Amino acid sequence: MGSPSWSQLTPAERQMLAPLASDWDRLEPQRKQKWRGIAQRYGSMSPPEQQRIQEQMKTWAELTPQQRQQAREQYKSLRQLPPEKKDEVRQKWQEYQTLPPEQKRELAARSAATPGAPGAPGASRSTAPGTNAPPATTAPAGSAGDTKRSR
Repeated sequence: MGSPSWSQLTPAERQMLAPLASDWDRLEPQRKQKWRGIAQRYGSMSPPEQQRIQEQMKTWAELTPQQRQQAREQYKSLRQLPPEKKDEVRQKWQEYQTLPPEQKRELAARSAATPGAPGAPGASRSTAPGTNAPPATTAPAGSAGDTKRSR
């Protein structure tokens, strides 16, 4: 698979990976390999899986390099949690998903105003300014190269 430039990708890969186009040539070779592997499996994914991948790529593409690094670090720390803590985080994530968009925006604004607070960047969330990015309980696509939520 190697580390091709954007122009060296197949048309199908470019179409599927379009949200990453502006960053592609700056990605590390191993991240490119992982994304190309996802692109190859994309056609066999269910429509909800495809939609999730596309949403994660768009969210990831909107993050600043600092936010991406923070998300990677949070993802790594979440993977090291004991099972009961993972269950607790999963439950909180499910609760967050059921919130209406205006409540998610309010939480994001409140957490951005209180660094280190629960839900604040650097605590248990990683958000792009002004977005409803999900808590870091699911790392944005491309972080650590994993596209599956911890289950």
